Amino acid sequence: MKLLKPSWVNHEDKPIFSVDIHPTGKRFATGGQGGDSGRVVVWNLNSVLYEEVEVDPNIPKMLCQMDNHLACVNCVRWSNDGRYLASGGDDRLVMVWALSVATCAAGKRKTEMWRCISTLRGHAGDILDLAWSPSDKWLASCSVDNSIIIWNAEKFPEMVSVLNGHTGLVKGVAWDPVGKYLASQSDDKSLRIWKTADWATEKTITDPFEECGGDFLCLIYV
Repeated sequence: MKLLKPSWVNHEDKPIFSVDIHPTGKRFATGGQGGDSGRVVVWNLNSVLYEEVEVDPNIPKMLCQMDNHLACVNCVRWSNDGRYLASGGDDRLVMVWALSVATCAAGKRKTEMWRCISTLRGHAGDILDLAWSPSDKWLASCSVDNSIIIWNAEKFPEMVSVLNGHTGLVKGVAWDPVGKYLASQSDDKSLRIWKTADWATEKTITDPFEECGGDFLCLIYV
């Protein structure tokens, strides 16, 4: 394993809270703070992987910078087909981005233009995590308002369901590989499994987390 720490990947010395690699392996996105607002940046991954690309002044490292969020961005997630990027933050908003056919000039370089195609409003608190279903049919978001919202990714900004049941802030969501179940983790020291057939709770798991103080921070379905 080789550890790389490119100094040019930064948000003007402001915190970066999330990173996600595009399914093609050509780009990666970061989310965090920047200036007086939240910031999402799309970067050229080849500039990290290949030294000859990194030192070439004609190849842009930053592909696009989006400062639309009104507060810190906590999560960025690419859709599985790579067409969309979702971001969620302390402004209680989920923004969905798509690559525009237009390009913007950066000197002699051409960089990408990512535009917000939908702003999803429904949470009453900061958004902490996002997850696309395996088929990209749904987008799940979770928040400090103790809820999970399922969005119809084929008809943004339509809500499919609001999942209530956690009694503490919800920190993470993850889909099973075939999209039949959604898992969620919370500060209430529980893990819940939800059925996508009717969005009811299939199982609540608490025993392994009774001694953790509610501070398990990451969730992944394998």
